Amino acid sequence: MAVLTAVLAIALGTLGIGQRGVLAGAQQKAETTEVKIDNFSFGPGTLTIPAGTVVTWTNRDDIPHTVVSTDGVFKSKVLDTDEKFSFTFSKAGTYPYFCSIHPKMTGKVIVQ
Repeated sequence: MAVLTAVLAIALGTLGIGQRGVLAGAQQKAETTEVKIDNFSFGPGTLTIPAGTVVTWTNRDDIPHTVVSTDGVFKSKVLDTDEKFSFTFSKAGTYPYFCSIHPKMTGKVIVQ
């Protein structure tokens, strides 16, 4: 019986079904969500997400915009039409942001 157990353990380890397989299966893919930049506004203006979520902003306007955290946590380059910027929110908190070209354009990400 001990020999059978040892052979089975080696076989499972070789196939990657041991602990490593269980741990790999337990890891989840990060959630993603999108904010559209259109008509001089961020939509949605306030976004509530769980920690670990990737947020992607897409400029749907025909003029350039940026996405800049008021706390300096993230900052996009100037985004032309259909260009995107993504940021992963790993820590809980409130993250207000704005367009540095059009400062009256504001938004907020709330991470729980």
